[in-house]
Amino acid sequence: MMFEQLPWAGQAKCLQAEPDTFFPEKGGSTREAKRICALCDVANECLAYALANDERFGIWGGKSERERRRLKKAAS
Repeated sequence: MMFEQLPWAGQAKCLQAEPDTFFPEKGGSTREAKRICALCDVANECLAYALANDERFGIWGGKSERERRRLKKAAS
């Protein structure tokens, strides 16, 4: 299922922002993406989706790939 087709995705703040903000170059800043996620009503759903689907790139639910790996490891 595509992200835009998820029931909560229409409320995602990231859809109103430049997509590159959420997929920075290696070593690039994640600050703006995380700021947008912090204001998003569906950030928890987004993070849960990323964890369940093993998203390897980008900022999802306010967390980077590294932060999501740590969450998954801590949960197992």
